[in-house]
Amino acid sequence: MGTTILSFQHRIVIETLHNEGRSLRYIANYLGFSKTTIFNELHRLNGEYQAELAQSDCERKVSQRGRKSSLTKNLKHLIEEKILTQKWSPEQVAHVVGIAYKTVYNWIDQKWLDVQLSDLPDHGIRRHRAKEKRGTFSHGRSIEERPHKIETRQEFGHFEADTVLSGKRKGQAVATFVERKSRLTIVKRLHGRDSQSMTQAVLELAS
Repeated sequence: MGTTILSFQHRIVIETLHNEGRSLRYIANYLGFSKTTIFNELHRLNGEYQAELAQSDCERKVSQRGRKSSLTKNLKHLIEEKILTQKWSPEQVAHVVGIAYKTVYNWIDQKWLDVQLSDLPDHGIRRHRAKEKRGTFSHGRSIEERPHKIETRQEFGHFEADTVLSGKRKGQAVATFVERKSRLTIVKRLHGRDSQSMTQAVLELAS
């Protein structure tokens, strides 16, 4: 598929499907990655594959590469490919490469990236909303506004939800719910790829 970047949610799905006895080809096709990428990921660590340990190993290796805030030629190409070709958001790119999402937006503003706000999946709407002053109503709290203790994983009970769409099997999707402090992970298969299916999964989790 041309990319070998796996998120924590991808690793959760890999662990789930691997424990179900799914083949290497099935997992690769489901996520839209090459078999080589999945094979290497499953053999990242010795012993049984665990998404949390694999993610920790990945983050440790990334942190050892030195400063990631500098916009190198390779990083510039990577970010542009993810946003322009694969339609990733700056938040997704920043999470994967290990930088602040605001840094990506700053690079866009400074014309250091060949990316315009109109090229973003939400056309920059999410960023504009984050800048709005208090007094407007929104359903829930923006992730940018959450308390510092949640960001630093000091308090139990805060979940992050995400969806992973299959790369080649249309109609299939899974939702992942990760508790930030303990990294307790719940994986649910969705009935569809729309927001209603995700909402149903959240309600089932809360019931």
